[in-house]
Amino acid sequence: MARFTKYQDVLQFFYDQLPMFQRVGSPAFKKDLTNTLALLEACGNPHQKLKTIHIAGTNGKGSTSHLIAGGLQAMGFKTGLYTSPHYKDFRERIKINGQYIEPHFVKSFVNTFYQDIIRIQPSFFEMTVALAFYYFDQKKVDYAVIETGLGGRLDSTNVITPLLSVITNISFDHMDMLGDTLEKIAFEKAGIIKPGVPVIIGEDQEEVRHVFAETAKQKNSLYMVAEKDFQAVKKTNGLTETWDIFAFGKPWITNFQMDISGPFQEKNLITAMAALHYLLGEDKNVVAKLTKFFLHFSTYTKFMGRWQILSTKPFILADSAHNEGGLQYVVRYLESCPKNKLHIVLGFVNDKEINKILAVFPKGATYYFVKANIPRGLNATLLQEKATTYGLKGKSYSSVRKGFAAAKQKLQPDDVLFVGGSIFVVAEIL
Repeated sequence: MARFTKYQDVLQFFYDQLPMFQRVGSPAFKKDLTNTLALLEACGNPHQKLKTIHIAGTNGKGSTSHLIAGGLQAMGFKTGLYTSPHYKDFRERIKINGQYIEPHFVKSFVNTFYQDIIRIQPSFFEMTVALAFYYFDQKKVDYAVIETGLGGRLDSTNVITPLLSVITNISFDHMDMLGDTLEKIAFEKAGIIKPGVPVIIGEDQEEVRHVFAETAKQKNSLYMVAEKDFQAVKKTNGLTETWDIFAFGKPWITNFQMDISGPFQEKNLITAMAALHYLLGEDKNVVAKLTKFFLHFSTYTKFMGRWQILSTKPFILADSAHNEGGLQYVVRYLESCPKNKLHIVLGFVNDKEINKILAVFPKGATYYFVKANIPRGLNATLLQEKATTYGLKGKSYSSVRKGFAAAKQKLQPDDVLFVGGSIFVVAEIL
C-alpha cells in the first residue's frame, strides 16, 4: 500500500525527516559516501548504467552544468541535468531536456523505497541524488550532467565514473567543511577526477594548478585547461550577447548568440565549450545546432537565478553569487554600469565568511539588509551592524520581501537595483 498519496506530503518527508544542508548547513554535510551507495544499491545501482559528465568548482558550476547539458540537448540527445540547490521548486534539481521531474515520480520513488530509506537514514541530499540517478536511468537518458553539491571528493554525487570531469575554478567558500586554503579546497574538488577519465579545468589558477595536474597524473587522466585552448570574444552586449568562439587558436563558432549575460559568462562559456568540443567534435552540424539552440538557451533549459534581469527601466538585476570570488565580478559590473544611484538588497547565510565579502561592496550604494526565510539566514540587524564597519549604509528589514519592496519604492528610472548575497535571497524575489 502506498504510504504517501500526495506529492506535498512526500516533500514534507524530504524536508522534515532528513537533514538538509540548504536549511541547516554543516550538520547535514556527511563526510562519507556509505549512505548514498547503500541507497543506490537498493535502487539497483542506476548510477552505473548512465553516461555522465561530472562538474565541480567554487563558482559557475551551475551555469556551466546548464551550458553543457544545453549543448547536448541541442544535438538531439535526451539529456538529464542534476543541480542544486533549487530556487522555487524542488523539481528544478532534476530535469530532462529542461523539463522538471514529475511529482508522481518523486512520490513513487519514496513509496517504492520507503523501507530502505528508513533503514539507511540518508540525508536530504543523499536521497535526492539517488532519486536523480534512478529517474535518469528509468527514463533512459543518453547523457546525465551531474553537478556536485559541496566539494567533490566526499560529495554524494561522487559515486559515478563519468565520461568527463569538469572543475570550473577554486575560490574561498564553505571553508569550515572544505579547508581554509585554496590548496585544501582544490584537493576536495580534485576528488572527482577518476582513473583514466579526462578532466577539464576551467581556469588556470597558479595557486592550485599543481593540485589538479598532480591528481590527474596519479589517476592517469588526460588533463586539459579550458582557458588555455579556448577563447570567447564578446562582440555585442545586451540581453542577448554575441560571441566568437575559438578552439586551439582557430575560429570554431562565429556570431554565437546566447540569451543569458553577465560578467562571468565568458569563463563559464569557455569551460562549457571546451567540454562540448571534447564530447561532440567540431563539424558543421555541431556548430549549426549549437548556434540555433543557444539563441533560446534559457527557455529550453529553464535556466534561472543567475544574472537574471528583472527590469530594464529601472534596471533590476538578481544574481546568486555568494562568495568573495563571484561577488567581485558582480561589484565590478555594478560600479562600472551607467546609473544615477545604486541600491543593493543584500542577505547572507550565517556560515559565510562575510568580512572578506563585505569588503568588496561599494560604499556609495544604498543598502537594504535582509534575512532569507531559512534557519541559516543571517540576522539582518547583525548584518547591518557588520556592514556599517565597512562603510556600507542602509536599513535592515525582517524579510527579503520587505527590503525588496522598500528598495523598489525608492527607485528612480535611471537607478540600478541589485538583489543578491545568497541564492535564498534571490529565490524569494523571483
